[in-house]
Amino acid sequence: MSTPFQRPLSRRSFLSDTCLGFSGLALGAMLRQEGVARAGWSPPTGKPHRPPKAKSVIWLFMNGGVSQMESFDPKPMLSKYGGKTIAETPFADTQDPKKLAIERLVAPDGNGMQRNTLYPLQVGFKKHGQSGIEVSDWFPHIASQVDKLAVIRSMWTTDSNHGAQAQFHTGRHLNDGAFPTLGAWVHYGLGSLNENLPQFISIGKREYWNKRDGQYLGPAHDAVPLRIDPQNPLDFSQPEIEIPAGAKGIGKELLGKLNSLREAEYPHDPAMEARIASYELAFRMQTSIPDIVDLAQETPETLSLYGIDQPHCKEFGTQLLAARRMVEKGVRFIQIQHGGGGAGAWDAHSGLKSNHEKLSSAVDQPIGALLQDLDRRGLLDETLVVFCTEFGRTPGTQGADGRDHHIFGFTVWMAGGGIKGGITHGATDEIGFHAVEDRHYVTDVHATILHQLGLDSRELELPGRKRTEIDHGHPIFEIMA
Repeated sequence: MSTPFQRPLSRRSFLSDTCLGFSGLALGAMLRQEGVARAGWSPPTGKPHRPPKAKSVIWLFMNGGVSQMESFDPKPMLSKYGGKTIAETPFADTQDPKKLAIERLVAPDGNGMQRNTLYPLQVGFKKHGQSGIEVSDWFPHIASQVDKLAVIRSMWTTDSNHGAQAQFHTGRHLNDGAFPTLGAWVHYGLGSLNENLPQFISIGKREYWNKRDGQYLGPAHDAVPLRIDPQNPLDFSQPEIEIPAGAKGIGKELLGKLNSLREAEYPHDPAMEARIASYELAFRMQTSIPDIVDLAQETPETLSLYGIDQPHCKEFGTQLLAARRMVEKGVRFIQIQHGGGGAGAWDAHSGLKSNHEKLSSAVDQPIGALLQDLDRRGLLDETLVVFCTEFGRTPGTQGADGRDHHIFGFTVWMAGGGIKGGITHGATDEIGFHAVEDRHYVTDVHATILHQLGLDSRELELPGRKRTEIDHGHPIFEIMA
């Protein structure tokens, strides 16, 4: 038999009664923050399993598949043998279709051309920093910070279509079902750094296959979607009509009295206690969220550093500056999607040069600025910055001037948060096809991030659910300071 306090509160009632208007995602995050979990679960204590080296994560995801050869893994042999098939090069014996599954590379494409025809590099490379790591000329600002980076050149994955975006976030193929994302596991495993702010935020467009985070952990662990707009940062964050501050205070006081009466009537209802606490948190967040995305508080020098005064990188620069403000205020995990929508903006099946040159100019200065700004404020040591993408691009040509999806070898990098700077780890072969040294599946990136935050996914997994070793991944200790 149900009792009155077991009936869920509708969103309409929540909005009208509290004048707060936070989205269901935000409310779920608050309820989790107050310790409410689904029946039968034994949530973590909110404390790390070991001493952490990082407090926060800024996860920069490039949707569509960034070419490893035109970014952080130069392959001059592509230019030397450009226009030739693999069979016409010294690399023919290294490309075994049965062993290494390269059938897609050698199959004719829709334009009658062969993807096994090597496509020359479309951009130059230079060595940078004391480390001398080579970086594409399309990323000069990131290159200026290269001594802060650990570049992992030996990634691989299994989803050859853009469901790989979800796979990179969850570590599981879409055919396996729906699984929590890395950010959801961090949110589930660790306590709050700031009781006035959500601990897991998502910025930018996400496609339907990569829309949710919590999955079987529950919607309380979905990211709170945020816009960098102090007037409207969250859905339902403002009442439909203007309410004077005094009236809000009176309403909050009245609500508190009513809640107290309800609490006295049902003194052993933890859900009621958590809901009351969540409303109070929502009231505090109405002030803290607009303040944290109000970039007018920043100096002109900082705004210029992030490229906010330049149209081509203003949007991404605004997002990354807001991300710095968030970690400064104690947000735990910020995931920022660049080029979201459809397959993803970086999906250069044709016109790779113009595509990557344009997109890199949109992200390069803001990312370089983020690394520099975090460092000069003393935040980089405790903030892990991750640059990732769902897969790479083929060394062979597609059409006349593009590259196809490529899952056998690609590049990501990390910086800060106890990660060594100025190093490369792993390697692909001479044409950038296969990861051949220190190969890492995407969950190794997850395990590394969790390790730096003091967590182990094996200790987080729920009773009754099992993952294989590859699903859990292994920390990449070679890149840790």
